[in-house]
Amino acid sequence: MALLDQAKRQTVNSLKTTTFSSSSKLVQQQHRLFATSFSRAQATTTINQAPILKPNTAARSIPPALPNKSIKTILTTTEPDTVIKVQGWIRSTRQQKHVTFVEVNDGSSLKGVQAILSGGQGKGLVAGTSVELEGTLVKSLGKEQALELQVSNMKVIGSCDAETYPLQKKRHSFEFLREISHLRSRAKTASAILRLRSASAWGFQKFFESQEFVQVHTPLLTSHDCEGGGEVFKIAPRISARAQQQHEEKKGSTNQQSLSPSSGPAPSEFFGSPVYLTVSGQLHLEIIASALSRVYTMGPVFRAEPSMTPRHLSEFWMLEAEVAFLDKLDHLLDFSEACLRETTRYLLETCSEDIEFLNTWIDKSLKLRLTQLVEEPFKRMTYTEAVDILQKSGEKFEFEPKWGHGLQSEHEKWLAGSYCKGPVFVTDYPAGLKPFYMRKNDSSVSSSAGSEDRTTVGCVDLLVPGIGELMGGSLREERFEVLKQQLKDFGLGEEEYQWYMDLRKYGTVPHGGWGIGFERYLLMVTGMDNVRDIIPFPRYNNHCKF
Repeated sequence: MALLDQAKRQTVNSLKTTTFSSSSKLVQQQHRLFATSFSRAQATTTINQAPILKPNTAARSIPPALPNKSIKTILTTTEPDTVIKVQGWIRSTRQQKHVTFVEVNDGSSLKGVQAILSGGQGKGLVAGTSVELEGTLVKSLGKEQALELQVSNMKVIGSCDAETYPLQKKRHSFEFLREISHLRSRAKTASAILRLRSASAWGFQKFFESQEFVQVHTPLLTSHDCEGGGEVFKIAPRISARAQQQHEEKKGSTNQQSLSPSSGPAPSEFFGSPVYLTVSGQLHLEIIASALSRVYTMGPVFRAEPSMTPRHLSEFWMLEAEVAFLDKLDHLLDFSEACLRETTRYLLETCSEDIEFLNTWIDKSLKLRLTQLVEEPFKRMTYTEAVDILQKSGEKFEFEPKWGHGLQSEHEKWLAGSYCKGPVFVTDYPAGLKPFYMRKNDSSVSSSAGSEDRTTVGCVDLLVPGIGELMGGSLREERFEVLKQQLKDFGLGEEEYQWYMDLRKYGTVPHGGWGIGFERYLLMVTGMDNVRDIIPFPRYNNHCKF
């Protein structure tokens, strides 16, 4: 702006000192002089000022980055009488006298495309073969599909031995599919589950993004057992024979400590202290939440639990969230309910074909349950109320429900399935049943026993029908002195958790969070019974293939 003012002053001075002998001519020259000075000043101002970029609030469509369209995209966006090319695996073949019908699927959707080959093109084609087909997409005369492909050119990419290929056009048991887990993703049920798994992860991420959360990548290696159960895998390096030889040559002595592949150095020799595979990213999330307020993580966790039930794995995925400035347990329940509700709604809207298939072949009540979860509020009760309901139920449980004892799986399933007939939050468990970091409630539950300690903590378990516990969370103990005493009561070293205490020492805030077992959520939204069928590569006691 200073340059613009300077240009104007120069022009005015020029006007004052000029003799107006030829009025019109001089005025034209002065106009040109002013315009030239103004243009130069404007250009200089434009160069010196950074351009102002306005935020683009409209959603931008990312163009395709690969040369070929998926079968899903072709069937949903392509008009009939269009020449197309598809690539995929033959799922089934049906040969007639003059034509061969094949179903080709590339995994992008439940149903593939029916292709019609004539003139002997389909001779010898079998399930499992990978092919590339070119032809014209036309309206189908059949009832099973709206469009089909009239093939003009066919290329076999990879042949398949029909005699030994284990996936045939029939229903296979899930036990059998587990035995061929390197091929089971080609089966309809397995592929539907994988697509729902992917969509679920994306649905959760969309929810957290809408709530202004920051995703954090918490470590897989940790020095702490967050849950305190002791069922952890300890890390120990394995030294190869070549590395051992190099080490010995470097030391120049054979009297050094042996580094044989069987023994290997102790964990303390590698990291300086024992290190484990993580069972939870919660404690690490608390660190970041003390600066970024709203954070979440999703990744694999590990549990050295030898249980062989359909609900347990040694490696599974956890979705965990941590929220600062959260001082009421009800707010944590509202947040978790909204998360589950919106993610499940997203699945119903985007994965209807896969859910419909699972509703038909796996669990005929699946769609109804998911719709109820989205539309009806979750029930809520305290642990004390839950125990009272169980004791008065008249049901014969294997484990008698008693205050101060953990709720067993049979109790959880009955509460959610028979009593509440839907998801139910159970809150405020006895302090003795929960980890050290959960915030103690300010008041205790009254006890008819008189001397019985009924101190509770501000925590919650979410129970759902057929599964039991799906989610666990709590308010975290933010009071320095109370947490210090908790560490002492649990026999945990204050020095080891000094960093955790520092979070309470330097600007402590009330906060809370929860964790959802991702595979258990998938059991709920697929209707499957066994957690080993909804993870691509299950790891459990005495089983770790690939």
